[in-house]
Amino acid sequence: MLPELLTPALAWETSGMRITVLAGGVGGARFLRGLKAAAPDAEITVIGNTGDDITLFGLHVSPDLDSIMYTLGGGISEEQGWGRADETFTVLSELAAYGTGPGWFSLGDRDFATHIARTSMLNAGQPLSAVTSRLCERWRPGVRLLPMSDDQVQTQVVISEDGQPRTVHFQEWWVRLHAAVPARQIIAAGADQARPAPGVLDAIAAADIVLLPPSNPVVSVGIILSVPAIAAALDAKLVVGVSPIIAGAPVRGMADACLAAIGVQTTAAAVAAHYGSQLLGGWLVDEKDADAVGAPELAGIAVRAVPLYMSDLQASADIARSALALAGELCQ
Repeated sequence: MLPELLTPALAWETSGMRITVLAGGVGGARFLRGLKAAAPDAEITVIGNTGDDITLFGLHVSPDLDSIMYTLGGGISEEQGWGRADETFTVLSELAAYGTGPGWFSLGDRDFATHIARTSMLNAGQPLSAVTSRLCERWRPGVRLLPMSDDQVQTQVVISEDGQPRTVHFQEWWVRLHAAVPARQIIAAGADQARPAPGVLDAIAAADIVLLPPSNPVVSVGIILSVPAIAAALDAKLVVGVSPIIAGAPVRGMADACLAAIGVQTTAAAVAAHYGSQLLGGWLVDEKDADAVGAPELAGIAVRAVPLYMSDLQASADIARSALALAGELCQ
């Protein structure tokens, strides 16, 4: 079947629209920048993944929340897609001189300040949601940024070491090992007992549309969905997702290693089938994956093929408009 192409101009009238987005780090942040450009008058709430959070040098680091905050606030390192622009690394080099690790996770001086501020407020008894709101007062990202939960949820990876299973923090597997060691299992530790952060369920309930950006479906969006009340709240909502896989490969990062760990093929169609029609109403794939349009395993999901490379702000905005256009089509 030939793909049905969407024209970005077909998007809903977005003034006053309430959009809720479940997002991971780099891909989610860049999509959100395009969404803000495509729907400047919409009310956008972002539910950010906190399963990647880690304590380093005694400091609470929230990589995905920070990537969103820095990107939308104009402070991101564009070359990396994470961390601060114009960064220096004096503190890290001094810590290394003291033999204090880990040396595999790079934190810049400006980034350290964010983590010091976050940890100080957390130690004073404020929940992560309140702390995130305080940090956003500086960056003014133009969206309401909420952590998925104030409770601790930790993404863990089970790997083999000398023939025996060993469980490591996701960041160690991702950053130190570069996901080169096959994952036997990926676990959202604590998710089954976690409660959504204040405002999360209200944002889902009030949303005209829920969007899944091209974030990692296993360790970003998948971890958010592992919080039971969040997954349940989405059952009643129209959800449109954007594939993070193009032509059988991740657009960025190592999502293929994560998908392999849960037995899902690295294809746009397989990721949509993994999410399932109970969650997804619509799914955008790249033109290179047009064979997913009309695929029998995606029955019940409206699949459309459009260019999905977020090469610049205009391209990201066009993708966001296509997602909104598909949502509008499904609501007719």
